[in-house]
Amino acid sequence: MGLKLAVAAAALALATSPADFVASHQQPDGGFAEAGQSSDPNLTAWAVLGLTAAGKAPDRSTGDYLATAPAPSANDLALRIVALRAIDRDAGALADRLETMRGPRGRIGTLVNSTIWGVLALRAAGRPAGPSVRYLRRAQRPNGGWSWAPRGASDSNDTAAAIQALRAAGVGSRAREVERGVAYLRRLQRPDGGFALVPDRASDAQSTAWAIQAFVAAKKGPGRRAFRYLASLRRADGSYRYSKRYAVTPVWVTSQVLPALARKPFPLKG
Repeated sequence: MGLKLAVAAAALALATSPADFVASHQQPDGGFAEAGQSSDPNLTAWAVLGLTAAGKAPDRSTGDYLATAPAPSANDLALRIVALRAIDRDAGALADRLETMRGPRGRIGTLVNSTIWGVLALRAAGRPAGPSVRYLRRAQRPNGGWSWAPRGASDSNDTAAAIQALRAAGVGSRAREVERGVAYLRRLQRPDGGFALVPDRASDAQSTAWAIQAFVAAKKGPGRRAFRYLASLRRADGSYRYSKRYAVTPVWVTSQVLPALARKPFPLKG
Protein backbone atom coordinates (compact mmCIF):
# COMPACT_ATOMS: atom_id res chain seq x y z
CA MET A 1 0.00 0.00 0.00
CA GLY A 2 2.88 2.32 0.85
CA LEU A 3 4.41 1.78 -2.61
CA LYS A 4 1.13 2.55 -4.33
CA LEU A 5 0.78 5.79 -2.40
CA ALA A 6 4.35 6.74 -3.28
CA VAL A 7 3.72 6.07 -6.96
CA ALA A 8 0.50 8.10 -6.88
CA ALA A 9 2.28 10.99 -5.15
CA ALA A 10 5.06 10.90 -7.72
CA ALA A 11 2.55 10.90 -10.57
CA LEU A 12 0.78 13.90 -9.05
CA ALA A 13 4.07 15.75 -8.66
CA LEU A 14 4.86 15.15 -12.33
CA ALA A 15 1.46 16.37 -13.50
CA THR A 16 1.72 19.55 -15.56
CA SER A 17 0.58 22.72 -13.84
CA PRO A 18 -2.25 24.70 -15.44
CA ALA A 19 0.11 27.58 -16.24
CA ASP A 20 2.62 25.22 -17.84
CA PHE A 21 -0.17 23.69 -19.91
CA VAL A 22 -1.14 27.10 -21.29
CA ALA A 23 2.48 28.15 -21.80
CA SER A 24 3.13 24.99 -23.82
CA HIS A 25 0.69 26.24 -26.47
CA GLN A 26 2.68 29.31 -27.43
CA GLN A 27 3.45 29.36 -31.14
CA PRO A 28 6.63 30.45 -32.98
CA ASP A 29 5.02 33.81 -33.84
CA GLY A 30 4.45 34.55 -30.14
CA GLY A 31 0.72 33.90 -30.22
CA PHE A 32 -1.21 31.08 -28.59
CA ALA A 33 -3.39 28.44 -30.17
CA GLU A 34 -5.46 25.39 -29.36
CA ALA A 35 -3.81 22.13 -30.40
CA GLY A 36 -3.56 21.79 -34.18
CA GLN A 37 -4.66 25.36 -34.85
CA SER A 38 -2.89 28.63 -35.69
CA SER A 39 -2.37 31.57 -33.36
CA ASP A 40 -5.44 33.58 -32.45
CA PRO A 41 -5.21 37.15 -31.06
CA ASN A 42 -8.10 36.81 -28.61
CA LEU A 43 -6.96 33.44 -27.31
CA THR A 44 -3.49 34.94 -26.96
CA ALA A 45 -4.90 37.79 -24.87
CA TRP A 46 -6.65 35.29 -22.58
CA ALA A 47 -3.45 33.27 -22.28
CA VAL A 48 -1.55 36.42 -21.32
CA LEU A 49 -4.09 37.25 -18.62
CA GLY A 50 -4.09 33.73 -17.23
CA LEU A 51 -0.33 33.34 -17.23
CA THR A 52 0.25 36.79 -15.75
CA ALA A 53 -2.23 36.11 -12.95
CA ALA A 54 -0.37 32.86 -12.27
CA GLY A 55 2.99 34.67 -12.09
CA LYS A 56 4.25 33.20 -15.37
CA ALA A 57 4.12 36.06 -17.85
CA PRO A 58 4.94 35.10 -21.46
CA ASP A 59 8.00 36.40 -23.27
CA ARG A 60 8.27 39.61 -25.29
CA SER A 61 7.28 37.95 -28.55
CA THR A 62 3.74 37.55 -27.26
CA GLY A 63 3.43 41.26 -26.58
CA ASP A 64 4.79 41.98 -30.05
CA TYR A 65 2.22 39.63 -31.55
CA LEU A 66 -0.65 41.26 -29.67
CA ALA A 67 0.49 44.80 -30.44
CA THR A 68 0.36 44.17 -34.19
CA ALA A 69 -2.60 41.78 -34.52
CA PRO A 70 -5.86 43.24 -35.87
CA ALA A 71 -8.62 44.15 -33.40
CA PRO A 72 -11.73 44.82 -35.49
CA SER A 73 -14.32 45.29 -32.74
CA ALA A 74 -14.50 47.24 -29.49
CA ASN A 75 -14.53 43.94 -27.58
CA ASP A 76 -11.36 42.75 -29.32
CA LEU A 77 -9.64 46.08 -28.79
CA ALA A 78 -10.52 46.30 -25.10
CA LEU A 79 -9.38 42.75 -24.39
CA ARG A 80 -6.12 43.50 -26.21
CA ILE A 81 -5.51 46.59 -24.05
CA VAL A 82 -6.12 44.71 -20.80
CA ALA A 83 -3.71 41.97 -21.87
CA LEU A 84 -0.99 44.35 -23.02
CA ARG A 85 -1.16 46.38 -19.82
CA ALA A 86 -1.00 43.16 -17.78
CA ILE A 87 2.50 42.61 -19.20
CA ASP A 88 3.44 46.29 -18.90
CA ARG A 89 3.25 47.04 -22.61
CA ASP A 90 2.16 50.48 -23.76
CA ALA A 91 -1.41 50.59 -25.03
CA GLY A 92 -1.92 54.34 -25.25
CA ALA A 93 -2.69 54.43 -28.97
CA LEU A 94 -5.14 51.56 -28.61
CA ALA A 95 -6.84 53.30 -25.68
CA ASP A 96 -7.16 56.46 -27.80
CA ARG A 97 -8.87 54.39 -30.47
CA LEU A 98 -11.17 52.77 -27.93
CA GLU A 99 -12.31 56.15 -26.63
CA THR A 100 -13.42 57.12 -30.14
CA MET A 101 -15.85 54.17 -29.96
CA ARG A 102 -17.71 55.63 -26.98
CA GLY A 103 -21.08 57.21 -27.60
CA PRO A 104 -22.51 60.26 -25.81
CA ARG A 105 -24.31 58.10 -23.22
CA GLY A 106 -21.20 56.16 -22.34
CA ARG A 107 -21.69 52.95 -24.28
CA ILE A 108 -18.46 51.71 -25.84
CA GLY A 109 -19.07 49.85 -29.07
CA THR A 110 -22.52 48.39 -29.59
CA LEU A 111 -22.83 46.05 -26.62
CA VAL A 112 -23.09 46.01 -22.86
CA ASN A 113 -20.23 43.52 -22.97
CA SER A 114 -18.04 45.84 -25.05
CA THR A 115 -18.72 48.61 -22.54
CA ILE A 116 -17.80 46.37 -19.62
CA TRP A 117 -14.53 45.50 -21.28
CA GLY A 118 -14.05 49.08 -22.38
CA VAL A 119 -14.17 50.19 -18.75
CA LEU A 120 -11.71 47.48 -17.75
CA ALA A 121 -9.41 48.51 -20.59
CA LEU A 122 -9.51 52.22 -19.78
CA ARG A 123 -8.77 51.52 -16.13
CA ALA A 124 -5.93 49.19 -17.12
CA ALA A 125 -4.54 52.04 -19.23
CA GLY A 126 -4.80 54.40 -16.25
CA ARG A 127 -7.67 56.40 -17.72
CA PRO A 128 -11.01 57.35 -16.14
CA ALA A 129 -14.04 55.38 -17.25
CA GLY A 130 -16.15 58.56 -17.40
CA PRO A 131 -19.80 58.24 -18.50
CA SER A 132 -19.38 54.52 -19.17
CA VAL A 133 -19.76 53.84 -15.45
CA ARG A 134 -23.19 55.44 -15.45
CA TYR A 135 -24.11 53.45 -18.54
CA LEU A 136 -23.17 50.17 -16.83
CA ARG A 137 -25.13 51.03 -13.71
CA ARG A 138 -28.21 51.71 -15.82
CA ALA A 139 -27.68 48.55 -17.88
CA GLN A 140 -28.20 46.28 -14.88
CA ARG A 141 -31.23 44.07 -15.43
CA PRO A 142 -34.15 43.88 -12.95
CA ASN A 143 -32.88 40.52 -11.65
CA GLY A 144 -29.54 42.06 -10.69
CA GLY A 145 -27.52 40.64 -13.56
CA TRP A 146 -26.01 42.08 -16.71
CA SER A 147 -26.41 40.88 -20.28
CA TRP A 148 -24.22 40.63 -23.36
CA ALA A 149 -26.35 43.07 -25.34
CA PRO A 150 -28.77 45.87 -24.43
CA ARG A 151 -32.11 44.49 -23.22
CA GLY A 152 -30.76 40.93 -23.40
CA ALA A 153 -31.05 38.23 -20.76
CA SER A 154 -28.65 38.26 -17.83
CA ASP A 155 -25.84 35.73 -17.58
CA SER A 156 -23.16 34.96 -15.01
CA ASN A 157 -20.18 35.86 -17.18
CA ASP A 158 -21.31 39.37 -18.10
CA THR A 159 -22.54 39.96 -14.56
CA ALA A 160 -19.22 38.94 -13.05
CA ALA A 161 -17.29 41.06 -15.56
CA ALA A 162 -19.56 44.06 -14.88
CA ILE A 163 -18.92 43.79 -11.14
CA GLN A 164 -15.18 43.79 -11.79
CA ALA A 165 -15.48 46.76 -14.14
CA LEU A 166 -17.50 48.81 -11.65
CA ARG A 167 -15.05 48.02 -8.86
CA ALA A 168 -12.10 48.91 -11.12
CA ALA A 169 -13.82 52.23 -11.84
CA GLY A 170 -14.07 53.02 -8.13
CA VAL A 171 -17.62 51.92 -7.36
CA GLY A 172 -17.74 50.72 -3.75
CA SER A 173 -18.10 47.08 -2.81
CA ARG A 174 -21.30 47.94 -0.91
CA ALA A 175 -22.89 49.83 -3.79
CA ARG A 176 -26.41 48.65 -4.58
CA GLU A 177 -25.47 47.51 -8.08
CA VAL A 178 -22.57 45.43 -6.80
CA GLU A 179 -24.64 43.84 -4.03
CA ARG A 180 -27.45 42.98 -6.44
CA GLY A 181 -24.99 41.57 -8.95
CA VAL A 182 -23.42 39.34 -6.31
CA ALA A 183 -26.87 38.13 -5.22
CA TYR A 184 -27.69 37.25 -8.84
CA LEU A 185 -24.51 35.21 -9.12
CA ARG A 186 -25.25 33.36 -5.88
CA ARG A 187 -28.52 32.17 -7.38
CA LEU A 188 -26.60 30.52 -10.22
CA GLN A 189 -24.47 28.34 -7.95
CA ARG A 190 -25.29 24.67 -8.36
CA PRO A 191 -25.27 21.84 -5.78
CA ASP A 192 -21.87 20.69 -7.09
CA GLY A 193 -20.38 24.05 -6.08
CA GLY A 194 -19.93 25.35 -9.61
CA PHE A 195 -21.75 28.21 -11.30
CA ALA A 196 -23.87 28.10 -14.43
CA LEU A 197 -23.95 30.55 -17.31
CA VAL A 198 -27.72 31.00 -17.03
CA PRO A 199 -30.56 29.40 -15.06
CA ASP A 200 -31.38 25.79 -16.00
CA ARG A 201 -27.84 25.13 -17.18
CA ALA A 202 -25.21 22.93 -15.55
CA SER A 203 -22.08 24.31 -13.92
CA ASP A 204 -19.06 25.06 -16.07
CA ALA A 205 -15.47 26.02 -15.39
CA GLN A 206 -15.52 29.46 -16.98
CA SER A 207 -18.70 30.64 -15.29
CA THR A 208 -17.31 29.41 -11.98
CA ALA A 209 -14.02 31.22 -12.54
CA TRP A 210 -15.83 34.44 -13.47
CA ALA A 211 -17.98 34.22 -10.33
CA ILE A 212 -14.93 33.73 -8.11
CA GLN A 213 -13.24 36.80 -9.58
CA ALA A 214 -16.39 38.86 -9.08
CA PHE A 215 -16.68 37.83 -5.43
CA VAL A 216 -13.05 38.72 -4.83
CA ALA A 217 -13.53 42.10 -6.52
CA ALA A 218 -16.64 42.73 -4.41
CA LYS A 219 -14.81 41.67 -1.24
CA LYS A 220 -17.07 38.67 -0.77
CA GLY A 221 -15.93 35.16 0.04
CA PRO A 222 -16.15 32.85 -3.00
CA GLY A 223 -16.47 29.81 -0.75
CA ARG A 224 -14.53 26.57 -0.90
CA ARG A 225 -17.19 24.73 -2.89
CA ALA A 226 -16.44 26.72 -6.04
CA PHE A 227 -12.74 25.86 -5.84
CA ARG A 228 -13.54 22.21 -5.18
CA TYR A 229 -15.69 22.18 -8.30
CA LEU A 230 -12.82 23.58 -10.36
CA ALA A 231 -10.46 20.99 -8.87
CA SER A 232 -12.82 18.25 -10.02
CA LEU A 233 -12.35 19.41 -13.63
CA ARG A 234 -8.56 19.43 -13.64
CA ARG A 235 -6.86 16.88 -15.87
CA ALA A 236 -3.42 15.30 -15.56
CA ASP A 237 -2.00 17.49 -18.33
CA GLY A 238 -2.83 20.59 -16.26
CA SER A 239 -5.80 21.66 -18.36
CA TYR A 240 -9.37 22.12 -17.17
CA ARG A 241 -12.46 20.58 -18.65
CA TYR A 242 -15.22 22.99 -19.63
CA SER A 243 -17.62 20.92 -17.53
CA LYS A 244 -18.00 17.43 -16.20
CA ARG A 245 -19.60 16.46 -19.48
CA TYR A 246 -17.45 18.35 -21.98
CA ALA A 247 -13.72 18.86 -22.49
CA VAL A 248 -13.40 21.51 -25.20
CA THR A 249 -11.09 24.47 -25.99
CA PRO A 250 -8.74 23.57 -23.10
CA VAL A 251 -6.29 26.46 -23.64
CA TRP A 252 -9.08 29.02 -23.47
CA VAL A 253 -10.82 27.37 -20.52
CA THR A 254 -7.61 26.95 -18.54
CA SER A 255 -6.52 30.51 -19.29
CA GLN A 256 -9.78 31.80 -17.83
CA VAL A 257 -9.53 29.56 -14.77
CA LEU A 258 -6.03 30.75 -13.82
CA PRO A 259 -6.99 34.26 -12.56
CA ALA A 260 -9.71 32.73 -10.38
CA LEU A 261 -7.25 30.24 -8.88
CA ALA A 262 -4.97 33.19 -8.10
CA ARG A 263 -7.95 35.15 -6.70
CA LYS A 264 -7.13 38.09 -8.95
CA PRO A 265 -9.95 40.09 -10.56
CA PHE A 266 -9.58 41.98 -13.80
CA PRO A 267 -8.05 44.21 -15.03
CA LEU A 268 -5.07 42.77 -13.06
CA LYS A 269 -3.33 46.15 -13.41
CA GLY A 270 -4.61 49.68 -13.47
